[in-house]
Amino acid sequence: MNVLFVCAGGMSSAIVVKALKEEGKKHGQDLHVHAIGSNEVAEEINNNWDVCMVAPQIRHRFKQINQQATEAGVPCEAIPPQAYTPMGGPLLYKTLNELVE
Repeated sequence: MNVLFVCAGGMSSAIVVKALKEEGKKHGQDLHVHAIGSNEVAEEINNNWDVCMVAPQIRHRFKQINQQATEAGVPCEAIPPQAYTPMGGPLLYKTLNELVE
């Protein structure tokens, strides 16, 4: 599954991306996760993403990002703050799966 993470600069998500990938492996799922800054959404959203997830620190931009994702046919959801931690893999994985259902 191809997961687009949107955060402030595209770099702060590294630990969370790792936690999500590790949780996916526990469930036999290989996840391709790419983190970008919020200013890159317009150019990246049409590049074959299955879902778009928005980091808590930019939730004030969620409406705009969600609109871009919706126009591209990509389901979009805000990441719960509790999932945006090194230990948040299970909750983040659950949120991801609820989004694709």
